[in-house]
This record gives sequence, structure tokens and C-alpha cells, in this order.
Amino acid sequence: MFGEHELRTQFIKIADKKIHLLEDKGGIVRYRRDDFEVIIKNNGEKLKVLPAPALGYGVKLLMIKFRDPLVIPPKDAVAGFVEAPIEVDVKIGDLTIDHFILGKEKYALYGAIEAGVICRYQVSPFYTEEPESIGVAKLIVSNPSSEWKPLERVVVPIKGTSMYYENTKAYYPLLLVTLKNHSPEVNNTGRPPKEGLNAVGKGLSLPNFLMRW
Repeated sequence: MFGEHELRTQFIKIADKKIHLLEDKGGIVRYRRDDFEVIIKNNGEKLKVLPAPALGYGVKLLMIKFRDPLVIPPKDAVAGFVEAPIEVDVKIGDLTIDHFILGKEKYALYGAIEAGVICRYQVSPFYTEEPESIGVAKLIVSNPSSEWKPLERVVVPIKGTSMYYENTKAYYPLLLVTLKNHSPEVNNTGRPPKEGLNAVGKGLSLPNFLMRW
């Protein structure tokens, strides 16, 4: 699924989408997905199918609401996983020849009506072990305060984020959530959530995001 594929006749299935590569005369390979087609001159380079952040119509933030609220004791932390939406880039060399969304797009308003922003939106359980979903994010939630703190959702900056993958799954970078005062602070570290993953992008940390609402 994710990774490099020979330019030869084959099907490549990614969740609910299917790519069809069809060899033609003269070293031509036809790339087809639904009603979309690209004609590729084969020079031996491989096709790359890579995960991309769920930017949808150009949003900068991803809001993941926990199916059940999380409560953290004072001076303590918990690590876990959430399901996260992803998109797919298909490339030859550095050229993107196709881009598509997996599953259904959902959006939500973050903040007040007069000052809020539209986010990509997902509802997910908080898992203590990595789920089987195609898109996953790992969070470490810490509470440095002297009081118990709840957390019902996390809002993550994703524009320009790196991504990570193995054959059948895609990962957002490790997310650190710090429950400061009344406004959780989210750090998209840019780092892989575990060892042994392939990287898309440079793995740079994004500016911290303060969840004011």
C-alpha cells in the first residue's frame, strides 16, 4: 500500500480507494483512479504512494474529540493513541500526480462564531494501545499542575507537518499535550511516534498551539 511500487500492470488498494496501473505500448503506463487518469512514460523510476496530512480544503488545524473525556491526576501523565484522518499523495520523482482523501471529510468550527476557524474533525476513542486504523496519532498528555485536569479534545496544527508510515498505516508525528492552567498547549514535535517508520518530510517541530477555547 504505502511506499514504492513498480510501474507495471497491477492494482494498489488504499483503504476505500483503488489505483490501477496498466502497461501500454512504447513504455507507457496508464495510471487510473476512479475517473482520473495520467499517462506516464516509464523510465524505471518507481511510483510513490505516501500519506499526507488531512488538510481538506486548506485547513491548518485538526480537531480530534475524544469519545469519552480523559482525566489526568496532578503531576502525572498518560500516553495513548487516537484515530486520525489522512490523505494520500501519489508521486513520480518529486512531482505529485494525484492527491485524494480517504473516507468521509468532516469539519468543525473551533472557537467563537465571530473569531473561530474551520478544522478537520474526527471523533475517536482514546486508546492505551495502538489501534488498527489506517491513520493514527500518538499523544502524551501531561498535567504539571497540582489539580486534576480533564481533556475532551485536542486541536493539532497540521499544515506543513511531516508524516510517517509503514506498509499499511500512516502516522502523525508524536503530539505532546500539556495541561497548563485552563488552556492545553499542543506541540506537534515532528518526531516519529515509534522507531522503524518511513518519513515524509523533514521531521521539524511546528510552533506550539494554545487551545484557548
